[in-house]
Amino acid sequence: MTPAALAALHAKCFTTPRPWSASEFASFEDSAFLLSTPQGFLLGRVVVNEAELLTLAVDPAARRQGVARGLVEGFKTRATEDGATLAFLEVAADNDAAIALYRSTGFEDAGRRRAYYRRPDGSTLDALVMRCELGDR
Repeated sequence: MTPAALAALHAKCFTTPRPWSASEFASFEDSAFLLSTPQGFLLGRVVVNEAELLTLAVDPAARRQGVARGLVEGFKTRATEDGATLAFLEVAADNDAAIALYRSTGFEDAGRRRAYYRRPDGSTLDALVMRCELGDR
């Protein structure tokens, strides 16, 4: 997927946090890995032994069909192959569907970042920080 295609799908999926631009996606080309399907994508990176799930987007028409679960499991496998033993992510505290997905794939609550995201109306929203021990996969 091109940075423009990533940005277009991200814009279909997010208002809070705000969707990323094509130039923001392009800025990750050398420091992150992309997993994609025709219906969605996941951007992640590994630094030393820690992985970070940067963003996950699935076309709203393809949700609840296992696309996101497959991408998260692929992220965990790729991160382990790249030397990570621990993975982190941040998710909007009101995104119940994403939180349920992450918990069902082995992520646990690790903390909260107060007022981390800004909504389009200017109000703020907490981010839930989640972690997952990767171990040997």
